[in-house]
Amino acid sequence: MSLMRELRSSVSAVKPGRTTMRHYDLLLGVAVSALLLFGLIMVFSASIALADGPKYANLGRYHFVTRHAIYIVVGIILFSLTVTVPMSFWEKNAFAVFLFALLLLALVLVPFIGKEVNGASRWLPIGPVNFQPSELMKFAMLLFAADYTVRKQKYMQDIARGFMPMVVALAAITVLLMLEPDLGALMVTMAIAIGILFLGGINLGLFVFAIGVLVALFVAMIIFAPWRLGRIMAYLDPFHESNVQSTAYQLVHSLIAIGRGEWFGVGLGSSIEKLHYLPEAHTDFIMAVVGEELGFVGILLVVLLFFVIVKKSFEIGRSAIAMDREFNGLVAQGVGIWFGVQAFINLGVCLGLLPTKGLTLPLVSYGGSSIVMNMIAVAVLMRVDYEVRQMMRGQPVNKESKRSYP
Repeated sequence: MSLMRELRSSVSAVKPGRTTMRHYDLLLGVAVSALLLFGLIMVFSASIALADGPKYANLGRYHFVTRHAIYIVVGIILFSLTVTVPMSFWEKNAFAVFLFALLLLALVLVPFIGKEVNGASRWLPIGPVNFQPSELMKFAMLLFAADYTVRKQKYMQDIARGFMPMVVALAAITVLLMLEPDLGALMVTMAIAIGILFLGGINLGLFVFAIGVLVALFVAMIIFAPWRLGRIMAYLDPFHESNVQSTAYQLVHSLIAIGRGEWFGVGLGSSIEKLHYLPEAHTDFIMAVVGEELGFVGILLVVLLFFVIVKKSFEIGRSAIAMDREFNGLVAQGVGIWFGVQAFINLGVCLGLLPTKGLTLPLVSYGGSSIVMNMIAVAVLMRVDYEVRQMMRGQPVNKESKRSYP
């Protein structure tokens, strides 16, 4: 009888832990929500003076922050819908999503369909908004690389069967993105693909070879494009008299803004560089405004929030893999790679650690396509976490996956 009481006591001690467990990761939700709210505030601050200049003279003072708020609302709606979709659906349709994204990348290059801005064809006009297919491709690559790695698991040490099909897919993406051109999106997409392959157990020699080929490819792209080479030279010596007012103009004013901020900043809304000195202050260089107005502390806060998201992504991924959900786990970790690499590049550019490259800061910078796809990626990450928690409760989760291709 004593033994039975002890068993009942131990069972009742475990059961409440399972039943009271949240359906989501609270800290992850707080970090994402904080970045969204922080981004809305900083977009408002960085864009408030743009209407005073000739480029945006026809727009209202609250044009950008209003549109950004609308993008966030749309992102939240799509987040709410996406988080209800089982991961088995994404595993089943990973290749179809990839083909659709590839098709849209090709469509932006078709005259009278794609929209060209400043010599780059990266947008598809959809009513009053412009959609950027390269953002969808990041999400599509997330799914495709995870599914590919799971299907090819036993061939990951084989060049022909385990690596070459992915090389063909990446080559197609490279051609389309470089015709736009959009080197930044290509770098992030490549990082997602190679990162997931590495986590999936690709042969170390093949991984090193792939990294070497990518480095050689990017070096060639820089050498054979004079304007890219000019950016590299300006990055090496931004304050040279020939660079300050030309190629290194954005970098110089970004560094000035961050330098003015020192430890605690000059105060929210008090930036001088955003007053038509720093181009793209509300998009690619929003962290320069953060550094000027909120100082080192503001930048550190953003870095810590991204650290939480990346850390949680990998923890959720490991839990899913431990429960025999390899696809789910690789997708979760891929989200961490996506946000981590893109945030690192954006912040590195603003701080002068990396050459100037146009990439938004996930969840923070102004941009409809970016915000919407970021929210969908977060929804998928939280869905993986939800299914893991369901399994921990002992509740069944459908793992059936009938792929639409062999």
